[in-house]
Amino acid sequence: MKKITTILMLSLVFFMNNSCSKHDDEAIIDCFGDSILTELKHAADAGNSKIINYSIQYSGSNTVSAVKWNFGDGTPVQTISSATGAVSHTYTATGTFEVRADVVLSKSGGSCTVSPKKSVTVN
Repeated sequence: MKKITTILMLSLVFFMNNSCSKHDDEAIIDCFGDSILTELKHAADAGNSKIINYSIQYSGSNTVSAVKWNFGDGTPVQTISSATGAVSHTYTATGTFEVRADVVLSKSGGSCTVSPKKSVTVN
């Protein structure tokens, strides 16, 4: 019986040390809320419709520390370290591409990532 009690006590201590704290739960909720406040913007270049200018519009209270762009055309991911994540990308072919921006938001004591997506048609 003592072995079972000891095992149960050790299991309880392990679970309590590795479970989410209230702070962790709040950070998850904050990150989810920030996804609603983050928008991927794009516009075709006036002189060349295969050049698309991208940016992030974030209206929350945290800080955008980096944006990792996936342009959906097989080119390598591009990381931009600015508040708007502004970047231009030249497509080699026309078509519709699924563009994703992994936006890293800095919070006091941590960070989270939100990933808005958008289908973009290149003419």
